[in-house]
Amino acid sequence: MPRLGPDLPGSYRPPRLATLRSSAPLVILLLGFCFFLSSYSLLSHFRGPAQKQHLGWQSWDVIEVLAGASGSQDVETDAASNTTDTSYGPSIPLDDWNPLAIHTTGLTEIAIKSCYFPPHLFASYCAPGSTPQLDRDRGRWVVVERDLNLKTGLWYNNIYYRRTRRLDVPLVAHIRVLPEPPPTDLADELSDWVKADGDLHSGVWPSQSEWRLWYKTREQFWDGWKRAAPGAGAVQRRTAFDDADIITELDVVYGEDAPFFGFTRVEGGPVTDRKEGRWESVDVAFRRGNPIAPTAPQPRFHSNGTYKIMQIADLHYSVGKGECRDTDDPDCIGDEDTATWLAAALDAERPDLVVFSGDQLNGQGTSYDSRSVLAKFAKPVIDREIAWAAVFGNHDSEIADDRIEQMRALSAMPYSLAKPGPGNVDGVGNYAIKLRSPDASRTHIFTLYFLDSHAEQKVTLPWVKADYDYLKTSQIEWFRNVSSHIKPIQRPFTPDGADDLGNIWRARSLPSRLDARQTSKLARPNAMMWFHIPLPEAYNDADTDRASGQHLEMGDQLDTPGSSKHNSGFFYNAIKESYEQGGTDGDVEWFGDEKVTEVKVLSHGHCHNTDRCRRVDGVWMCFDGGSSFSGYGLLGFDRRVRIYTLSDWGETIATYKRLTNGETIDHETLVGAGAPPDWGKDQYDNW
Repeated sequence: MPRLGPDLPGSYRPPRLATLRSSAPLVILLLGFCFFLSSYSLLSHFRGPAQKQHLGWQSWDVIEVLAGASGSQDVETDAASNTTDTSYGPSIPLDDWNPLAIHTTGLTEIAIKSCYFPPHLFASYCAPGSTPQLDRDRGRWVVVERDLNLKTGLWYNNIYYRRTRRLDVPLVAHIRVLPEPPPTDLADELSDWVKADGDLHSGVWPSQSEWRLWYKTREQFWDGWKRAAPGAGAVQRRTAFDDADIITELDVVYGEDAPFFGFTRVEGGPVTDRKEGRWESVDVAFRRGNPIAPTAPQPRFHSNGTYKIMQIADLHYSVGKGECRDTDDPDCIGDEDTATWLAAALDAERPDLVVFSGDQLNGQGTSYDSRSVLAKFAKPVIDREIAWAAVFGNHDSEIADDRIEQMRALSAMPYSLAKPGPGNVDGVGNYAIKLRSPDASRTHIFTLYFLDSHAEQKVTLPWVKADYDYLKTSQIEWFRNVSSHIKPIQRPFTPDGADDLGNIWRARSLPSRLDARQTSKLARPNAMMWFHIPLPEAYNDADTDRASGQHLEMGDQLDTPGSSKHNSGFFYNAIKESYEQGGTDGDVEWFGDEKVTEVKVLSHGHCHNTDRCRRVDGVWMCFDGGSSFSGYGLLGFDRRVRIYTLSDWGETIATYKRLTNGETIDHETLVGAGAPPDWGKDQYDNW
């Protein structure tokens, strides 16, 4: 009988190959995970150090730079400084797509390329093929970072182009889209056109017939001379100089509305037609030259001492036509009908300034491309060449957290006074506008403040409902800093009519600019403030008029309270601590003056079915009510805009509302002659 070995623990050792085979899946999985992490880290920052430093002979351009983008706190924020600066500075590199940058660098080649992976992560893999020689001659490929197949296709499909600053390369001057094959009657016309590689409908589902992009180039001109073709006996000849017909940028437009300022839709579009219930139309747009948006003039009172402001709240615009909500009109088209009624209101009121008080975008999945929506929301105002300003609401960056990019677009639009504000202050769009007198002194006689009330607070657990956000400590400090740097003026203000010039003896007999019988004071100008989400104090009890005993409130509140549940103290630490006279920390009493707040009115959006004004501890808090058919409403509660009229050189503030039926309601003087007394004053001292 054979002898068996001892059956002791650990005496058996499996073959080495079996050990490796059993651990191989775990090792492969671990290596694959490490490779994924390293690849993602590298591909998400695919631009190398040389590109970040803008190296290379074609890496610089001369463009116009928008003012107001500095990160420092701007304590002398003036509306005139928001206009486009004529100073020049270095631009983005040539291989960055930036449709808002103003430059004159032309395109040399265009292509369409589809990719199964995000082009911004797999840049070199998704880009069309190239060689070092072509990169030197025509420039590197630049991807237009807007997917032609967004909402319509199975994979990514992007436009690419090259651009260069070389003077010996033809530049793209014309562009169009055509079905493939093109119509036979266009054969002769297309003989000198170039068909771009790639199908504009690649990946669209359900599949569609092939469409191609065509472009035409022309030789370059400079200093009135045209470059001669190389060769013996070549000469230069005089010709006209015009860069306006050179195409300098491409973009993709979603929806049927007009593209962003400076851009034009290509001939032959749209590339993809709208499909009801599935997607909005998709088209290609181009920009020629470097069009500069017209700027708003410096805001000034009229010669009779008046200034009118219209507030438009909660447009909730979408890509495409938008959807009407809570209306009894079966034929209503949300965004279009809203624009029509706002145009009528603008023609009736003829305001000097329009304030969009947030939620210009609908969010909720329908405003998936912010620039396509921003291109249309202010169109009735821009068409009438009216200055306008805007703040953000909680829905504006609901889909993509892109408030910085949205503000860049807002600031670049015609007649815009919107600014990004200091970079070291929470939010985007904290700025002030100074209204000035019309006389030669250009005295700052009224202040308009604008703040970003953010969207929703951050939550750590996905099933916890986020509460509305609140104004931050840095915004309190910013406001008090700006307020403290505003210089006091003699109030009430009297414009200088220059009647004392030309006759010294007559000048001595003229009355003084300040009537001795008129009560005057040296104080900061009155001010108003806009932000979207109201403060918790907006729902405190209303002040009582001492004379009549009536609560100081007019209008309706048909919504539940819409403020944040967190009170950051903005009302009592900012508004109630910044005074007309003295400092901002309660040292007014040291000067022996009565405490009166600088800001007399806070104005909000957010609550579509609330349009009331209520005075709380001396400060008016007003709502507009919904202005748009595309936002939620209530049957029987008309859409409306709020009008503020400033008179007596800013000493008097009155308000009313204009409805869609043309009626104006709730006329009330808030501050000044005819208003309930004690505006801007602590009310607990008056009981």
